[in-house]
Amino acid sequence: MKLRGLIVAGIILAGLVATLYWSNHHKSADTTEASADVSPKILAVKEADISKFDLKKNGTEQVGGERNSAGQWHITSPTSLPADQSAVSSLLGTFSSLNSERLVEEKAGNLAPYGLDAPKLEVDLTEKANKTQKLLLGDDTPAGNGIYAKLDGDARVFTIPKYDKTSIDKSANDLRDKRLLTVDSDKISQVDLVAKKQEIAFGRNKDEWQIVKPKPLRADSSTVDELVRALTDAKMELDASDKGGSDDQKKAASAFAAATPVATAKVTAESRTLELQVRKSKEDYYAKSSAVEGIYKVPSTLGQALDKNLEDFRNKKLFDLGSEDPNKIEIHDGSKTHFLTRSGEDWWSGSAKKMDATSVDDLIEKLRDLSASKFVDSGFTAAVLDLIVTSNDGKRIEKVAISKAGDNYIAKRQNDPTLYQIDAKALDDLKKSAEDVKPATVPAK
Repeated sequence: MKLRGLIVAGIILAGLVATLYWSNHHKSADTTEASADVSPKILAVKEADISKFDLKKNGTEQVGGERNSAGQWHITSPTSLPADQSAVSSLLGTFSSLNSERLVEEKAGNLAPYGLDAPKLEVDLTEKANKTQKLLLGDDTPAGNGIYAKLDGDARVFTIPKYDKTSIDKSANDLRDKRLLTVDSDKISQVDLVAKKQEIAFGRNKDEWQIVKPKPLRADSSTVDELVRALTDAKMELDASDKGGSDDQKKAASAFAAATPVATAKVTAESRTLELQVRKSKEDYYAKSSAVEGIYKVPSTLGQALDKNLEDFRNKKLFDLGSEDPNKIEIHDGSKTHFLTRSGEDWWSGSAKKMDATSVDDLIEKLRDLSASKFVDSGFTAAVLDLIVTSNDGKRIEKVAISKAGDNYIAKRQNDPTLYQIDAKALDDLKKSAEDVKPATVPAK
């Protein structure tokens, strides 16, 4: 029995030793495999440290840029151009931490199998201390989702994701400033527009726009803001393969010369004025700017934004409330008078009764939305309704008198010669809303 027990114990011990051996051997293999899968970092250059870059495609200069003393980038080749700062920043941000997918070969003796003997793309980065690093990109990997890459002077060959190459492979047109008017919209104080055989000028006072030409008129500030945004966002449409200059420029210039004028806009900011001319040829729009050399094709949305007349920019609303709530409301409708005053969030009647907030809000919305269906030259007679709205903490008092004119009404603002025609339904709804304002419900005790 003792012998048999010893034999069983020996078999168990041998099994444990074998299992331990296999476990240690297996773990070592896993570690080796994991080590091989580590993705080494190819390049790590802080964007702020880069002072110059050059991109070459198939050995030919594609685009180069240099940072000036103010920290602004400028395109230096193939021709001198202002740079799109965000586009250059995005390009250089790729190199702040360029990781490989995998290490292909530790010491590559022959670069031809990877397309790195004659790189498809070469990037030279110069840092502040004139230290230069050169990144080489070669062929696609067999699977097609990666690119072979290496640093010049480093024998290792890596693969990087294809999207990294997309982020790096840029032309001068990708990186140039494509704006046609290089001006900050917040600094524009005046806009002049010639369109539809009309000359219109807008002046800005803080955040409010006013029409100053052909005569002083209230402007719809949001519509003028859209015009300003269209002008400052206006960009040239460029083919990335076009280096600026050549056949596309000649075609654009020829099309512009024969095209129909759509509009000419001038923007004035900080004592300088820039001009943009837009013309239409068939379904295409072309623009010429005083800020940028050349003539360029532009999106149709720019032409449509400028192709407006005076009426499109006039303020048709009777009150300049915007989104704010008034402080006081007075409505004189023949023998009836409605008087409301706001104190904090509460509204009170002339007889010091707290009023129902929902019914007052409905009246405010009717006043806020009261607009002209069109402008007229005559027709105002005796007022049948007077509206007085106080807002901006008592600093703005707007008075509107309204008279009957056939089936509609004519309104006139105090100190404003403009006559606003109002549809009968809009005024009837306003009057009904005023009648429906009621006292607040007293909570039951």
